[in-house]
Amino acid sequence: MDLKNFIKSLSILHLLLLGVLVIITIWVIYKVNSFNSNTAIEGMLLYVVPLFAMVGYFGSQWIFKKMISSIQIATKLEDKLRKYKSALQLKYTFIEIPAFIGLFAYNTSGNALPLVISICLIAYLAVQRPNKEHIIKSIPVTEDEQEKIQLA
Repeated sequence: MDLKNFIKSLSILHLLLLGVLVIITIWVIYKVNSFNSNTAIEGMLLYVVPLFAMVGYFGSQWIFKKMISSIQIATKLEDKLRKYKSALQLKYTFIEIPAFIGLFAYNTSGNALPLVISICLIAYLAVQRPNKEHIIKSIPVTEDEQEKIQLA
């Protein structure tokens, strides 16, 4: 496995997911073109969005740590990176779905709360950008494997 291409593909995936969310956010803001903070709006979405956001935020961290903790140090680096990629993709999914739900809620209600929550989730997703240091800190690697990752 070419480590340089692996890290590059993860970065491209992250950028693509982030870019789609940002474009949809800009489009929804432009389309709705109004903000309100009325909490008496009928519909469950106003109350469901914060719940989904919390589940997405904490769930993404929990599932990522759970999947990473199953990686053994004796496992081959290629298998470790495959498991890391799967955990990272699931983490991104747990963040992205609540953000989309918040954008949908803002699109239907015009209430600013779901939009703000979605923007916070997008910002959180933005700082989750994969890099060499994060890979080394996240998965158990030997010194040899750490050097290979650093040199990639």
